[in-house]
Amino acid sequence: MNKYSKRREALLYHAKPSPGKIEVVPTKAYATQRDLSLAYSPGVAEPCLEIAKDVNNVYKYTAKGNLVAVISNGTAVLGLGDIGPEASKPVMEGKALLFKIFADIDVFDIEVDTKDIEKFIETVKNIAPTFGGINLEDIKAPESFEIERRLVEELNIPVMHDDQHGTAIISSAALLNALELANKKIEDVTMVVSGAGSAALACANLYVLLGIDPKKVIMFDRKGALSPDRENLSEVQRRYANATSDVTLEQAMVGADIFLGLSSGDVLSAEMLLTMAEDPIVFAMANPTPEIDYNLAIATRPDIIMATGRSDHPNQVNNVLGFPYIFRGALDVRATKINEEMKMAAVKALALLAKQSVPEQVNIAYGETKLVFGRDYIIPKPFDPRLIAIVAPAVAKAAMDSGVALNPITDWVKYEEELLERLGSDNKMVRLLANRAKSEPKRVVFAEADHLDVLKAAQIVWEEKIGTPILLGDKEIIKELKEELGFDADVMIIDPKTSEEDDRRLRYANSFWESRRRKGTSLLDAQKWMRERNYFAAMMVNEGEADALVTGYSRSYPSVVKPMMSLIDMAPGVSRIATTNMMMTKRGPIFLSDTAINPNPTADDLAKIALMTAKTVRLFGMEPVIAMVSFSNFGSSQDKSAQKVAEAVAYLHKYYPDLVVDGEIQADFALNSEMLQNKFPFSKLAGKKVNTLIFPNLEAANINYKMLKELDKSVSIGPIMMGMDKPVHIFQLGASVEEMVNMAAVAVVDAQEKEKKNKAIKVNF
Repeated sequence: MNKYSKRREALLYHAKPSPGKIEVVPTKAYATQRDLSLAYSPGVAEPCLEIAKDVNNVYKYTAKGNLVAVISNGTAVLGLGDIGPEASKPVMEGKALLFKIFADIDVFDIEVDTKDIEKFIETVKNIAPTFGGINLEDIKAPESFEIERRLVEELNIPVMHDDQHGTAIISSAALLNALELANKKIEDVTMVVSGAGSAALACANLYVLLGIDPKKVIMFDRKGALSPDRENLSEVQRRYANATSDVTLEQAMVGADIFLGLSSGDVLSAEMLLTMAEDPIVFAMANPTPEIDYNLAIATRPDIIMATGRSDHPNQVNNVLGFPYIFRGALDVRATKINEEMKMAAVKALALLAKQSVPEQVNIAYGETKLVFGRDYIIPKPFDPRLIAIVAPAVAKAAMDSGVALNPITDWVKYEEELLERLGSDNKMVRLLANRAKSEPKRVVFAEADHLDVLKAAQIVWEEKIGTPILLGDKEIIKELKEELGFDADVMIIDPKTSEEDDRRLRYANSFWESRRRKGTSLLDAQKWMRERNYFAAMMVNEGEADALVTGYSRSYPSVVKPMMSLIDMAPGVSRIATTNMMMTKRGPIFLSDTAINPNPTADDLAKIALMTAKTVRLFGMEPVIAMVSFSNFGSSQDKSAQKVAEAVAYLHKYYPDLVVDGEIQADFALNSEMLQNKFPFSKLAGKKVNTLIFPNLEAANINYKMLKELDKSVSIGPIMMGMDKPVHIFQLGASVEEMVNMAAVAVVDAQEKEKKNKAIKVNF
């Protein structure tokens, strides 16, 4: 994508369908006049009076306890510098979004139009009663130090400048583990720091609290080494003014144990790296270009332990590992501040988490066989679902132990359950899916690439490195649309109807005919069908000239399924094709089957659909908990439809006793664990969170997934084809660009799994 197109896409993302990235949503009923009279006048007077009696009641009757202010004056915005408060607002909204999706914390972003320290502090203090916590953001140093110090002292709610402390906390966890792997004592090491801004200084300060001797730190800024004779150094910088004024970075690196970079790209050379001590620890965190290229660094020093700020290398120091969960823990005990004990608790929790067994869901997301503590894994991954339940409680306990918690937690098991429940409010699975696809991209045929939205989806798949698109359709139309979109990648474009594809078409027709000539297919029929894009695309996958296929945007589902079923075999041991949709609901991902293929499955079919769906759920790193739904509960109706479901369950219980599945059961009981436990404590689903629903027929499944999608605005990934020997997946008619990108990622992951399975079979033979 050219620069103009990227700019246009970014602007459209922020402008449409409504400006900005966040909104305020009511949490109480408001449909009736009674609701409104309780929400506002006269009912609202009662909580007001209770708060007037005891100000702490504000946490009981308002959203203050889960509301954080992200506040900036726009003086140090990302890599953009001093661009002003209004121009900083998109970044602050972005930070608000991260708070919500990672820790379910609500945010108002506040942009303050002043560079005066006193005015800024006064403004924040005046609005502080609204909030449970204050996240300072993108305020330039050294003013940021004084602003944070004063607000921490003068307010009785948590205040943190994430630009300073976020990187410090995450990299401190990485440092502890790196030192352990290098077998070095923290009090003995020497460190060189490139950068003397707020982040570098905060890192150095926290490292000192961990045990580094500040006298063994040499720090550089743009003017050179910080030395005692340097003028205009801040008080914090003077702590690390240990060098002589003429020392160079190259000289300082000789024998150094640690290099910390928070400056600019490529300032550290391979030659400098070679002069460092044995098992050097290098944190090169300039973005997007680190102080030394990762591949160059590991090629130069095989004994290196390295971290960067980039997601495409091991050991990413990402602030999202810290600030959402630090504020979560602080808010949940109503801490009056975020103190050093709480920061250190977060550091130790992150360091410890990296040493624990990694959930399969995380391994799958990052395309790893097994992530294990070591040089390439010294800090947890940002998508690790355990973070909220590990870091937030550690911070909350530290707040209690250090005496700053006003609302101590007593039931830690219940608290952890509440934290994990909050994870269901976002779309982490979509990001996990894309990440997994990126780990080993595949060739994906887009059979309708001469439609603008399909081509947009293919463009995103290419640019996000999810896969390599192969574009089928009218070449001239595709080229025109590519130019319109700024999609300038050199990808394969094929028009199955043109003479230049005669040889390939004939080869495909012969291959298809040979496999189907005893099943009523003539060579003439095969040759005719190969001019149709879906048949042609399916043969590309069959012949190994593409790895996966996505289609169906412009045609009805049945008309697209037919060529797939004709050309592509069922997987070995499979006798029934089905589909499932993964719905991203507020309670987490839920799989719904069968949403597109079998109109009225038998009991035997339902059992097979349940088994295939269970396999698909595991593909996404989840353990299936399956409810076979009906209008009946455990024999309450003798209707044939309900009995069919009961028969399928009986079969699964007999032959797959370890599978967590039960029914027939009504959907509300299946999804409401409290109701289920009270009424049907004997069920295999009792005490468990159902994540898979198998419907008695296509009508029920299809209606439900489409209703969820429209009414609940749940993201839908699917229908995901199950039981096919090749990775072919079909969009619903008129699918959105987002849905098509997600389905392409599914197709890539499916191709990855089928490739692994085929390799395993060959090895066994």
